[in-house]
Amino acid sequence: MTTMSTPDRRWGILGVPSSRAAHWPGLERGPAALRAAGLVAALEELGLDVTDHGDLPEARWRSAPSTGGPHDVEGVLDVLRDAEAAITDVLAEGLTPLVLGGECTLALSLVAAAARVHGDIGLVYIDGGQDLQLPADHPEEPILDSMGVAHMLDLPGALADLAGRGPRRPLLTPEAVCFLGYGDNEEDVHGLVPSLRLTADDATADPAGSAAQAVAAVTAGQDAPPRFVVHVDVDVLDALLLPGPDIPQYGRGLTLDTLVALLTALVAAPGFSGLTLVEYNPDHDPDGASAARIVDGLAQAIR
Repeated sequence: MTTMSTPDRRWGILGVPSSRAAHWPGLERGPAALRAAGLVAALEELGLDVTDHGDLPEARWRSAPSTGGPHDVEGVLDVLRDAEAAITDVLAEGLTPLVLGGECTLALSLVAAAARVHGDIGLVYIDGGQDLQLPADHPEEPILDSMGVAHMLDLPGALADLAGRGPRRPLLTPEAVCFLGYGDNEEDVHGLVPSLRLTADDATADPAGSAAQAVAAVTAGQDAPPRFVVHVDVDVLDALLLPGPDIPQYGRGLTLDTLVALLTALVAAPGFSGLTLVEYNPDHDPDGASAARIVDGLAQAIR
């Protein structure tokens, strides 16, 4: 992969402390916990240009069931609208957004904002799963946290209000998405998403090569300069080695070293335009040791 020096990159940090789309509370405290673990100071100590945009208002999980549909749609939409507007402001200042969540639906806001500002955009989705579930397929688990990519792609049965986030619908085509590092079973049960898929085994065997494949895939066909964003769900990590993910994988996720190697290559790639870091639940990391390791790893990757 061709890389570029990034000393002139200016970062804009934004927290979106929400668990509205999640299975339970806890994620809304993730951004504050990462800040408390020294994230901003760690980046500044590396000489990076960092502007801290603070955190949006906390949006804690609540019981808001609907008849025949996902849980708390209106609450999730409120969070996504506010997040998209705030990320757009970060981009308008010429900054590269580093968005701390919260849940995986936050990727919708980052992609929508980037598409408004940059036009064509690709998405490298680093996650233990693929978030392709659809409401009709999973009435027993109506949680939007596992449905974000399905709505970006506007798959059949997607909710109009979520699929309509951003400047176009669908927000992305399958070719503009790469699923990287996942360990769960295949979620494209209807065969509608012919995206590049690089598993946890692929990423572990060759992090830099996997990153290069991902970038090439999601930016193919774009007008110059190519643009892509990266979504990181910490549940891509093996929770036995690093407790803290909201929904853990045991014995089959990535190591933190592999994730750092992936992010190092992705952040250095031409066209990198923003990052979400989500699904860290402080309830699963009571002494904060994992938060400190995540902060250190992220700083290594983007220094």
